[in-house]
Amino acid sequence: MHTQPYLIAGVDEVGRGPLAGSVVAAAVILNPAKRIEGLLDSKLLTEAARERLDVEIRAHALSYCIAEASVEEIDTINILHASMLAMQRAIEGLNIQPNIALIDGNRCPEIDCPSTAIVKGDQRVQAISAASIIAKVSRDNAMMDLHEQYPEYGFDSHKGYPTAQHRQAILDHGVIDLHRRSFKPVKEALAKARQHEGAPV
Repeated sequence: MHTQPYLIAGVDEVGRGPLAGSVVAAAVILNPAKRIEGLLDSKLLTEAARERLDVEIRAHALSYCIAEASVEEIDTINILHASMLAMQRAIEGLNIQPNIALIDGNRCPEIDCPSTAIVKGDQRVQAISAASIIAKVSRDNAMMDLHEQYPEYGFDSHKGYPTAQHRQAILDHGVIDLHRRSFKPVKEALAKARQHEGAPV
């Protein structure tokens, strides 16, 4: 009798901390017959290594899906719930149903299959590492596209994170639609702009 393989989906999100852009999640079911060397937490890899692995993961995984929650959703339901929503969408977007989803972090989104949260999972489980890599590459590419539209904000270097450069750019050039208005530095910049205009805050 041929037994069905036990399919594990690794799930991770990237982009909780930035002041701009969507939060992006990925779910990956690796192929046990196609081992990918060098899978690590995306934050521990160079950009070149991430991009090389991103190509390999997409080529060899049994299934993968990248999903996101928008800036509007982040501002409406908060970043934690938006991260869960992005992960839920990524898992639901897989074209194979996994036996279990292993989620990086300490809580699981609401999904139809069994799931387990694993703290530092992106360093301990290869499928989660793979998800963290393709989510990061996808989000970084989106921020590079954003840089083309808004070069004065420097999205190509900080990828939307709250660096001194980014915070200064918000004060200098204002808040755009892709900024998360529920995040404190963006809120403060909006308040300063209103004061500057002499409007009641």
